[in-house]
Amino acid sequence: MMNGADAAAAEEAKGTVSEVEWARCECCGLTEECTPAYISRVRERHLGRWICGLCAEAVKDEIGRSGWPISTAEAIDRHASFFRAFRAVAPPDHAAQHLVAAIARLLRRSLDSAPARLPTSSDDSGAASRARAVPENRRTAFARSRTSCFATLQS
Repeated sequence: MMNGADAAAAEEAKGTVSEVEWARCECCGLTEECTPAYISRVRERHLGRWICGLCAEAVKDEIGRSGWPISTAEAIDRHASFFRAFRAVAPPDHAAQHLVAAIARLLRRSLDSAPARLPTSSDDSGAASRARAVPENRRTAFARSRTSCFATLQS
């Protein structure tokens, strides 16, 4: 059994543990339940701004990636503006639109990394010139399976 002083100390300790506040990240908008002491430590590190752990890592990365020394404030501003620009693109309404958008991005990337020399109609053999344009270790062939109507990928 606890005496009155022990009970009061336990209640006081319990009160400090349950004392939490909601903090909202100034970059991404994430809200977290944190103790006031933690919130003040984060704000000290980030010039009075409260940012979540993921954004804090992105800010550190931004400082490291910069070609010249930048301030923490500038790194936070860069990250916040990048995040706003990233979030400005509205997500597609339907899953099919999402799939089409993903395939379009994939196609654009593959076209960006296409070989420099493409065959022209004046080439004597289009297939031979395409084979010469792609290194041997990067060539892939499509073949029809005997048991399926779908093409298989052979390298």
